[in-house]
Amino acid sequence: MTRSYSLLLPVLLPWIATGVPANAGHRTFYVDSENGRDGNDGLGPARAWQSLERVSSAELKPGDVVRFKCGGLWRGSLTPASGNDQTPITYTSYGEGAKPLFLGSRPRNRPEDWVQVQDGIWATLPMEYHEGEQVADLRRSTWRHHQEAGAKVKLTQDQTEGGAVVEVACTQSGRQSNHVQLWGPQVPVKKGVWLQLDFRARSSIPFRLAGMEILKGDAPWTRFATAVVQRDLTTEWQDFQAPFEVTESSVTGNLHINLGGILPENAVFEFQPGRVHIVTPSIADPLDVDVGNLIFDHGKVCGWKKWSIAALARPYDYYYDAPSRRVFLKVAANPATLHDSIECAMRRHVVHQTGVHHVLYDGLAVMYGAAHGFGGGNTHHLVIRNCDLGYIGGGHQFTSPDGVPVRFGNGIEFWGAASDHLVEGCRIWEVYDAALTNQNRSASVRQENIVYRNNIIWNCEYSFEYWNHPETSITRNIRFVNNTCVDAGVVWSHAQRPDANGSHLMFYSNTAATSEFEVKNNIFSNATDWGSRYTGGWKTLPDMNHNLWFSKAGMMTNWFGKKIESFPDYQKTTGLDSQSRFADPKFLDPGHGDFHLAPDSPARAVRPDAGPVGAESLWNEKGA
Repeated sequence: MTRSYSLLLPVLLPWIATGVPANAGHRTFYVDSENGRDGNDGLGPARAWQSLERVSSAELKPGDVVRFKCGGLWRGSLTPASGNDQTPITYTSYGEGAKPLFLGSRPRNRPEDWVQVQDGIWATLPMEYHEGEQVADLRRSTWRHHQEAGAKVKLTQDQTEGGAVVEVACTQSGRQSNHVQLWGPQVPVKKGVWLQLDFRARSSIPFRLAGMEILKGDAPWTRFATAVVQRDLTTEWQDFQAPFEVTESSVTGNLHINLGGILPENAVFEFQPGRVHIVTPSIADPLDVDVGNLIFDHGKVCGWKKWSIAALARPYDYYYDAPSRRVFLKVAANPATLHDSIECAMRRHVVHQTGVHHVLYDGLAVMYGAAHGFGGGNTHHLVIRNCDLGYIGGGHQFTSPDGVPVRFGNGIEFWGAASDHLVEGCRIWEVYDAALTNQNRSASVRQENIVYRNNIIWNCEYSFEYWNHPETSITRNIRFVNNTCVDAGVVWSHAQRPDANGSHLMFYSNTAATSEFEVKNNIFSNATDWGSRYTGGWKTLPDMNHNLWFSKAGMMTNWFGKKIESFPDYQKTTGLDSQSRFADPKFLDPGHGDFHLAPDSPARAVRPDAGPVGAESLWNEKGA
């Protein structure tokens, strides 16, 4: 078979291909999760910082290198800083041992973390808030509204003995949450200090009030604090408390409520704001956003997400209740007596890189986040190299108009405008949606010069997913080459999905002008549903060739709704993969995660090397 291997194009900067840059004259910071201190200057192993929060808040400059100690463990989210077109900012490791481990989860490993609430139902501890100093009185505050996309409401305000009553009469609330917005007064906030708004509300037609924010009043619409309400409004007045977790300090943020898509047509919503107090939560690491997965003993068992306590029927069914910030779990005994490790994956990106550019990540492990592992929009010049990602996704994204909850979560996602990215040498497994993806549906954007190469992917619903629209968007020079993809759909989440769809290549509707899209020299072995799936809109298909395909289950492709079972029929119908083969790749020991190729493997004809590194369990290395 003729070998056709795509190299990284020269539009990417020289530092991308040369490993971690020396950055002479720039600074190196060290981070040690056990012995570091955030009060240190970070400029040496003995003066290391300790937390991700300290790293994310640091005033880094292009060329700086941040090194995390091998064997260390950090919880939360990393927000990287940007380099420039000469030198990136680098996040990597130092020392010996397992890769630095970033967990997007919160542990509930102790017996005292759980209480029995019903026979066979255990729950995490309830969140309580201890009221402190009053910081604002909003009973005489003034509110305004915004409407768009055909939504139509009328806002009136009346002063009563108990304070201002804001009345929103709805003719049409639109389809999306931002189509009707309610804006209130400014409320100063300080990062790490919780606030609570007391208010009263009712609606002539009942609906569920989702949450509130403290938001910058103009672009870029920075979110400073978020409160989850998740309670049903009735026709009678009810008292509410909305606790706000403050993630960024501000003196200019405004109270903000999205009502689009949830406020019923012809409903009259009445809202009476009260006082704002500082509050202290009773739990230091609250389950303050949706728990998208429960991981027991590092993947020996995973929870099955349900949408009410009443639906908890089988062992390890669980429900996350947003108002109380609790997990309810169906299990025979206190779960912490049954398992050594219980991780609650939180609906946040573990690495949140919106708007970031010129960054190099090398040799990090990213686990247990219920949104994306690396996530964020509008990025350019990012390199993600030699990183491990596992048990990503499952968080509640939205509920569709027909009442079906939609969950999400990709290993590495480039959303919106994205250019000049490289992902190479990574190991990715157990992902709710796609291991790797670039996608867009917001504005007209360019997605170009993105290379995914030499990665090993297994047990993800999709190995690679792509789509881009509207038609005015552009996709150019996307290369998915020399990757090994195994067991698509054989994943913790597959049976839980309302749309089980295990596929190595998931090419959804794509109306963007697309060119130079290449999928070559890959191994695609075993899928539960499809080898590949295509839906509408495509005008120029990817250049698919010199791949090795194999599966004992599922069908070869879902070709714009036509199901094609055999490889020859796939080649004939689609015209793709004309020089590719269908054969068992002969991995050395796939049952134990060794995907090296046997000497007589037919995959050696499509790969320019001897095969990927093994995929042995990280927990044999870490024991975290």
